[in-house]
Order: sequence, then C-alpha cells, then structure tokens
Amino acid sequence: MEDGKRTQLAVESEPAILAGVLFPNGDYDPHDPLGELRSLADTAGAVVCDELIQQRQKPVASTFMGTGKVEELAGLVKAHDAKVVLFENDLSPSQIGKIEEVVQVKVLDRSELILDIFAARAQTYESRLQVELAQLEYTYPRLRAMWTHLERIAGGAPAGIGTRGPGEQQLEIDRRIVQRRKSELKREIAMVQSRKTREVAQRNRDNYTVGLVGYTNAGKSTLFNTLTGTGTYADDKLFATLSTLTRKLDLGGGDSAMLSDTVGFVRDLPHHLVASFKSTLEEAVNADMLLVVLDASHPRAHNQLNTVMEVLDDIGATSPKRQLLLNKTDLLEHNADLLVFEKEHPDAIAISAKTGVGLDKVIERIRDGVHGMARTLTLQLPLSDGKSMTFLENRTTVINREYVEQSVRYTVNIGNRQMDQLRSAGAKFEIIDEPVTNE
Repeated sequence: MEDGKRTQLAVESEPAILAGVLFPNGDYDPHDPLGELRSLADTAGAVVCDELIQQRQKPVASTFMGTGKVEELAGLVKAHDAKVVLFENDLSPSQIGKIEEVVQVKVLDRSELILDIFAARAQTYESRLQVELAQLEYTYPRLRAMWTHLERIAGGAPAGIGTRGPGEQQLEIDRRIVQRRKSELKREIAMVQSRKTREVAQRNRDNYTVGLVGYTNAGKSTLFNTLTGTGTYADDKLFATLSTLTRKLDLGGGDSAMLSDTVGFVRDLPHHLVASFKSTLEEAVNADMLLVVLDASHPRAHNQLNTVMEVLDDIGATSPKRQLLLNKTDLLEHNADLLVFEKEHPDAIAISAKTGVGLDKVIERIRDGVHGMARTLTLQLPLSDGKSMTFLENRTTVINREYVEQSVRYTVNIGNRQMDQLRSAGAKFEIIDEPVTNE
C-alpha cells in the first residue's frame, strides 16, 4: 500500500467491498450475515460493490481471514476499482496493515466504521468532543501499524535544545500530540458532563422524566416526534440521532413529563464510544422511566433487545422502570412474531410510531408513572388555599368534596408524586382518612 493512502477514515461516496469471517455460534443473521454491516456502510455513505464471506473455526493470526481469501478480496477490489474494504469483524492493527499490503486500499474494521459515522453525524459541541476522544482512544494504540508515515525521522539539523542528534521518530512526536489532545478533550468533556449532570438532576427534581432507548433505527425519533409534536430529524438510517433532545410531553389532565430521545445502540458498539458518550446517556441512567423501543418487524429483534438490555446494564441504567414498546407493528405481515413477544413480555405495548396505533396506552402508562402508586385519601384544606384546590381539581380524580365551615374536604384518587408536589408547593392540608391502596 503506497504512502498516503490511509490519510483519513471517511468512506463518503467511496466504492466499497464488504468482508467478514463467520465463526460458529456467532451473533449474526444466518440469512444475511453482513446485513448490519451493509446498513452501516450505507449510513456512512459508501457504495457497496461486492461482498466476501469466509467461515472459519478461528481467525488467522496475521490476516484474520485465510491468505487465499485475502487474495480473492484483492481481486474484488481491483475488479470494482474499490477504494475501501469494510470488515464486519474488529481487527488488530497488524492485521489491518497486512491486509492493506495485499489489497492496496485502506481497510476499516467495524469499530472504525462506526466511529466514522459518529464523526459525520455529530452536530453539537458535546458530541463532537466525545467522538474525537473516541477516535483518539481507538487509534492511539494502533498508530504504528495503521499509519505508515509515522516511521519518518524528525529532527535533522540542530534547531534548539533537545533537537540535536539523529532526531526522533515521527511516531513518538505524534503519540505525544495525541496524548496531549486526549487530555484536553477529557478536561473539556468533564466540564460538559458536570454541567449536564446538574441540569439533569434539576430537571428530575422538577419533572417526571422519560427516556427513549433502543437499538439504532428502531423508530425512537419517529416516536419522539409523534408524541411531542416536534419535527426533529428522523431517518431510516443507523445512528440518525447522536445528541440527546428533550421536550415536554403533555399527558392530558394537567399532567406532563419530560421526554428525551437518545443515541441508538448497536451490537459490539466500541466500549470506548459508550464511555465517551456517558453524558449523552445521562438521560437514560437518571430517568424515572425508560421506554425501550424495539423494531418488532426486524428478523433479529430478539438479539437487538438483548443488546439494548446489556448496554443499559453496562452504563448503570438499572434503577429506572423499563417499559418495552413493540414498534413498527404496521410492517408485520402476520401477528405470530408479535404474539411471541407478548407472551415473553406480558407488560409490553404493541405500537406503531408512524401510524399512532397504541400510543394512547403509552401515554396512560407514563401517566401512571407520573402519579405513582394511587391512593384514595380524604384531605382537608382551608378555603383560602385556592392554589391547592385548583391542583386537586385539575390534577387528581375527585371522588367527593364537602365544605366544612372555613375548610373543604376532598376525597381524591391521588398518587405519591402528586402528594409530593402538593407538599413542595406549600399546601397546608390534613389527611382525614387512612390511605387505601388501589390494586
């Protein structure tokens, strides 16, 4: 591979060859093992020309796939005049270098491709910082094997203290530059995360918070738009959303919640990328409820659900209540798959974010969370507390009201959170009857 070929990772509009090695018990679709890689390539803007698959018991140490297959891969590259090879598997730096020597074009593994997509789609200052750090975390240990220009000798003629002698390898200079930039990024991200944590904590104190989570392209942004009436970006591509967006969700009856759309998950998401997006996922970790959106029409829906649940556990989002939403039911040809999910997850709600089917049940489930565990109470308030009376009339189910001298007694169906809101607003009331929990 000639010097300068691997000067950047972007694959926008480049003709590409997909390659993958399939191992026994691998987590891939047996009917279309490179389907997700193809979608990732399409999202990155690459033009897929051909695909090459090899089945092996274990990878080859030097080139991951067999040497014969690598030669076949080089033939496909030449035949299609491809500019990049995209691997389904994660490769070591030396494996990438060895394959590039044979195919004579740049080779990107799965993690690099995902990083390229994130870099192209990062819009906010926060997400751009996080993506850059993730790229440096990935490329730093790979500098020697991935970038041939780094072997040049710098220095030469003396130009100051510390530069005399034969000089030093460009590799060492670049490593110091990368380390310094990583430190700068971590400081900036820490400041952003600190501010974001305070904002999320304040919002959680003032509101009931709901996070949309799920596999990428499950329909989260479409659901977000339908529920909130906003026109945020939603596309039929992987990672359409990278930055968390939060909007007020009107639940009716004076109730509301704050709804957040988050970045989609994907299997084998680079761990350093998850770590870098910690503040983006802060909404999921600290939400009161998580709506887990699943594309029920996808042939790998069960695997995608397992991936989402594993990522949620990895980032520490174990406290919020998880509500499974079986989305895209309008795309199902028959209900057999849906019935299987509903049997395994009796609490799941079948919906279509596109047509609006089932969203009334979603709103009702969120409203139940807003109210908390409902109780029937009789509260006595002074007639002068008009603010609290208005709250009870508009925000609770009033069963009975009785005026007693300068007070009014309300028998209401009220939730724990509503009781907390009454108290925090300074309401002066007396509980007349013992609470009865609604089953």
